Amino acid sequence: MAKKEKKEPGKPSTAWQGTYGDMITLMLCFFVMLYDPSEVDTTAVSQIQSSLSIPTDSIEQPVPTGGQSLTMGRLADLGNSIMALPAVEKGKSLSLAKKKAVSLFAPEIKSNKITVTSDERGLVITLASDSFFAEGSAEIDVDAYREILLKLSQFFEEPEIANRRFRIEGHTDNTPVSNERFPSNWELSAARSVNVLHYLAEFGVDEKKFSVAGYADTRPMFSNDTEEGKAYNRRVDIIILDEGHF
Repeated sequence: MAKKEKKEPGKPSTAWQGTYGDMITLMLCFFVMLYDPSEVDTTAVSQIQSSLSIPTDSIEQPVPTGGQSLTMGRLADLGNSIMALPAVEKGKSLSLAKKKAVSLFAPEIKSNKITVTSDERGLVITLASDSFFAEGSAEIDVDAYREILLKLSQFFEEPEIANRRFRIEGHTDNTPVSNERFPSNWELSAARSVNVLHYLAEFGVDEKKFSVAGYADTRPMFSNDTEEGKAYNRRVDIIILDEGHF
């Protein structure tokens, strides 16, 4: 009796791979759309970086740059230690202060009178010079901006920043200024910083926590080639300082 020949099993179908690839691509697109780089808190990032930095004078031997591994227990301990560092805790408080500032000054932000940002210096509250000062002047229209100045002074009493120090920086565009009171933009930018501090002090802030500076047109935000750029460059920055910039 002849033996039946065994049939070789057919090759498995690969049709599912197309569907699987489509699903992975759609998931990737979905998460890319969810990611918003504008929500990255630069203040918190800078605080984490500073907490991880090691002073060079404390290093006796060169530190290897790679090839090191940690057991799971040591890695967990390291994570707990980093999260307990004061710099990280203060970074969290500054991040919370930024959220409060955005909420508190929402009407002024919407009308472009104030902007709230953060950079390596700390939390920056920018007063649009065109709104608060007449061109070539350092006098604030207190009657028009009393409410904003009052809100600013109250904000500096928030518990997240009550123990920090602050700096007021005045800036101008590159249009030359020369009159009896302000021989140049240096004097004008410094006078605007000082006047903002004086008005805030009248509303209750502690002047001893503040410093002032005038930068004239040396630190523009935008090009001075356009009127719009000049308007943005004429500003006063009030900075809640990061520890490294005291």
